[in-house]
Amino acid sequence: MSIAANRRSPLLQTFLGAFLILWLMVAAFPFLWTLWGSFKVEGDFFSKADWSNAIFGTLTEVETGAPFTLDGYYGAWVQEEFWRAALNTLIVVVSVVVISLTFGTLGGYALSRSPYRYAFWLLIIALMFRAMPPITLVSGYLLPFFQWNLWGHLPTTIIVLVAINQPFTLWMLTAFFRNIPKDLDESAMVDGCSQFQAFRHVIIPVMWPGVITTGLFSFLLAYNDFAVTAMLLSKENQTMVPKIASFLGTTQTKGNVMFAVASVVSVTAPLFVLVLFFQRQIVSGLTAGAVKG
Repeated sequence: MSIAANRRSPLLQTFLGAFLILWLMVAAFPFLWTLWGSFKVEGDFFSKADWSNAIFGTLTEVETGAPFTLDGYYGAWVQEEFWRAALNTLIVVVSVVVISLTFGTLGGYALSRSPYRYAFWLLIIALMFRAMPPITLVSGYLLPFFQWNLWGHLPTTIIVLVAINQPFTLWMLTAFFRNIPKDLDESAMVDGCSQFQAFRHVIIPVMWPGVITTGLFSFLLAYNDFAVTAMLLSKENQTMVPKIASFLGTTQTKGNVMFAVASVVSVTAPLFVLVLFFQRQIVSGLTAGAVKG
């Protein structure tokens, strides 16, 4: 029976390898196709007469003299000032991640070490707020923001995104802290550390992968958000995702669709780099959150 199993294993491995390659091709195709099309003109990439124009760039070569062009990127980043949206996104994302992790680590540590039952109910209330659609929370902010002349500014959006994201970070970090034995805190305090010093010098280094994992999810929430940023930011302070939507809303203007295509590639590429750079920390952080210490 073991011989038969050994005979089947190469075939099984070949099948699994082929399936994995096929799955990767299917998953990567939309982005690769968008990346390829971002270097074409609109007539090629959205050609109804011949789909092969998107591959060979027939009209692109006629209009620009080459089968590839950077007109989409130039139009988006320079002509339409997409760089301003990128800068606004950077400000919003960094602020949301820093504030969320600061309050999340402090609150998560306190809740994980609290002997009182109210800690459980605080987490339940936080979970209820996290389960609510963000659009329902944003609608409650609109009236006071208009009355106090706070609508349209980046700090206003940062506050709302932190409020929406904080329950998630609190739950994630509380779970990570609970997987760290309390003996570490007690040993550090026996050695002369205060509660905060034990938290800073002993606990945080141990659960650093969990902080990075939670920070990455906070980053993705702020980076990819559309509902909150579209409702609370003025046109001058738009982040990248609402800016892309504004390109798609003006499809009657030639070239604006290609601005959107180039912007989509510009927005997606940093996510690939981020995940590749932090993949080890993400895996170890998720594993640490799933295994009891």
